[in-house]
Amino acid sequence: MRIESINKLKKISRPVLITGHTGFKGTWLTLLLESQGIEVMGISLEPDKSSLYTKLNREGKIYEKFLDICDFEMLKSTIAQIKPAIIFHFAAQSLVLESYRDPLSTFKTNVIGTANLLESVSSLKDETTVVAITTDKVYENLGIMRKYKEDDKLKGKDPYSASKVGAESVISSWKNIWTINQSHKICSARAGNVIGGGDLSKDRLIPDIIRSITDGSTVRIRNPKSRRPWQHVLDPLVGYVYAANALLEGEIIESINFGPSENSLLVEDVLGIASSELNNNFKYTVPQNTSNKVDLESKYLDLDSAFAIQNLKWLPMWDQKEALIRTFTWWNSVISNKMSAHEACKIDIEDLLKK
Repeated sequence: MRIESINKLKKISRPVLITGHTGFKGTWLTLLLESQGIEVMGISLEPDKSSLYTKLNREGKIYEKFLDICDFEMLKSTIAQIKPAIIFHFAAQSLVLESYRDPLSTFKTNVIGTANLLESVSSLKDETTVVAITTDKVYENLGIMRKYKEDDKLKGKDPYSASKVGAESVISSWKNIWTINQSHKICSARAGNVIGGGDLSKDRLIPDIIRSITDGSTVRIRNPKSRRPWQHVLDPLVGYVYAANALLEGEIIESINFGPSENSLLVEDVLGIASSELNNNFKYTVPQNTSNKVDLESKYLDLDSAFAIQNLKWLPMWDQKEALIRTFTWWNSVISNKMSAHEACKIDIEDLLKK
């Protein structure tokens, strides 16, 4: 089913475009589509030196353009040149704590950047299908253990989640425009804490653990009792492909969740799995007194993926524990030089597609 769904994209004569293709998700999706011989092009900022993209020496491997999606004229010109059949829109400022440090830039990239992309698509003559990636954090978080559905109320608590709620409004607006004009297709896709080999983003638990191993730093655990929908990056990526195919086949999707089937794991559960898989080879500390601390992040977060399961026949390949073990296995293999990052990624993709 997974291979069949991906291979449907081969039938399209125009390329698949990934915005933010140098990012963690963008790099993995590029590898996944390339594994099946699909033409991929990319738009992104210059890659971070510590990124998976850089580790894989990806520069120049596909047609790519390094630009800021906030530069409308440059973006519009590039979109017109590529003429994509499908766009997976990842380009964003995606870190919660960074959004507190620089809220204006976060809103500019996530809201105006998305509007710039969709208006650029509006200028295309041939129909384009867009899967715009937002986040599980767009829902009004009630601080209770329940799974959020696509029609639940949206409300941002922090600059990042608020900017993504803004992006959802942009997506909805252009969807209405395109429906009236009978031109292009779009849906928003929401997923949670994606993990997997190669992610070294700031202020994220798994990357912080890996940095502790490589540079001896101590991981500061902000909220050990927080719950997050941990999932291997390949699972929602396959879901995004399923969503694109559904739109191409005429299905109407406003928004769609892709999350684990089981309840989210606690941060402290993740630490236990990490300690086992990494032989306690990292250091962490838990603040003793948090009673007066301002809570910058939500404690509970779970997605209801029933719509994707029932309508797209999508299912996550790995449960949360399996996803974590696979991630730590990837890092163990690469850090120890048992295999290259490229070989480790290839194994995960092959396992996903053949299982």
